[in-house]
Amino acid sequence: MLAATGVGAGDLAGGAFAGMKLGVAVLWAVILGAAFKYVITEGLTRWQLATETTLLEGAALHLGRGALWGFLIYLLVWTFGVGASLISACGVATQALIPVFDDPVPGKIYFGIGHSLLGLALVWFGSYRSIERLLGVLVAVLFLVVVTAGVLIGGDLIAILKGAFVPQVPDAPEAVDWTMALMGGVGGTLTVICYGYWIRESGRSETEDLTKCRWDIGLSYCMMALFGIAVVILADGLKSDNKGVTLVMDLANHIGEQIGDGGRWLFLIGAWAAVFSSLVGVWQAVPYLFADFWHLFRNAQNKDSFEPYVVNTRGTVYRVYLCVLATVPMLGLAYDFQTVQKLNSVFGALVMPMLALALLILNGRRIWVGEAYRNRKISVFALLFVLVFFSCLGLMKFL
Repeated sequence: MLAATGVGAGDLAGGAFAGMKLGVAVLWAVILGAAFKYVITEGLTRWQLATETTLLEGAALHLGRGALWGFLIYLLVWTFGVGASLISACGVATQALIPVFDDPVPGKIYFGIGHSLLGLALVWFGSYRSIERLLGVLVAVLFLVVVTAGVLIGGDLIAILKGAFVPQVPDAPEAVDWTMALMGGVGGTLTVICYGYWIRESGRSETEDLTKCRWDIGLSYCMMALFGIAVVILADGLKSDNKGVTLVMDLANHIGEQIGDGGRWLFLIGAWAAVFSSLVGVWQAVPYLFADFWHLFRNAQNKDSFEPYVVNTRGTVYRVYLCVLATVPMLGLAYDFQTVQKLNSVFGALVMPMLALALLILNGRRIWVGEAYRNRKISVFALLFVLVFFSCLGLMKFL
C-alpha cells in the first residue's frame, strides 16, 4: 500500500519533467527525498505503536487545536492539488496507451474523469484487503517495467553516479522548483501519514511490530527511489511540448527509439499502472485523514477520557470525503498538465518540515512514548536535517 500510493504522478511526471529539464544531475534529490520520507514514516510509526494513537491524534492532544485546524487547511488545499494531479496523470497515461482522441487534451479530460470514477467505485465497494491485493499486482508491473527500461537504456555511468551522490542544483530556469518538486513527489507527501491507518487495518498495534514495520518502510522507499531514478534517467535528453500533455507518449517514443517498440509498449503499461495504482491508493487512504480530523474535532476536548478512534471506511464521513476527493479536483483538468504536477509536488513538499517538527516534539518526550521509543540522537539529527533542508530550499525559491 505504501509503495503503490507513493509511486504515482509525483514520481512519474515530476521525475520525467525534472529529468527532461535538469538531466541526471538531480538524481541525489530522488535518493534524499526517499530517505526523508523513511525518517518521517518510521517516526510516526514509532509514535503510533508506543501510544496507540495516530500522529494526527497525538498532534491534537499534545500540540493544541491550532495544530488540528492548520492540518485541516493544509489537507483541503492538498486534496485538490493531489486529486487534480492524479486525475490528469491517469488521463495522460491512458491517452498515450490508447490514443483514441486526435487531440490529447480531451483524452486527458475524459480518461482522467473515467479513472477517477473507477477508483471511487473500487474503494466504495471494495475492502482494504481487496484494494491491497490489486495494488500489489500493479506495483509489481510498474516496478519491473520502468526499472528494467531504465537499466536497458543506461546512460553515462559517471554522470549518473555524480548526479546521485554529489548534490547540486543546475543553473537552469526553474531549477529550484523542479528539484523541490522531485524531492517532494518521490514517495508521496501527506500520504505518508496514512501508513498509520494501514497498519491498524493490518492488526499491528504492539511495540513488537516496529521491526516488521521498519522492513516494510525501508523496502517501500527503496523501490520508490529506484523507480524515480529510472524515470529521471529515461527522461534525460527528452523533448516534449504541449505543456506536458503528451509527456508519457513522448517519453515512450524516446524509449522505443533506444530499445525497440516492445520497450515502448511495456513502458506505457508501466506508466499507466503507476498512476492508477497511486490514484486508487490515495482515494482509499486520504478519507482516513478527514474522518480522523472530524472525530478529533468533536471528541478531543477532554484528554483524560480520549480513546483512539478506528475509522469506519463504510461510515458517512469517510465516504463523503471520498466522493469529494474523486470529483471536485476534476476542475483541475482545465489547467495544463505540467503546471498541475509542479504545483502539487512543490506544495506537497511543504508538509515535510511540518511533520518533522511534530515528530521532534512528540517523540522527544519520554513521558509520552517511553524511553525505548523516544527519538535517539540519529533520529533527532535526521528530523532536524529534514526541517532545515526543506526550509532552506523554500527560501531559495523566494530569494
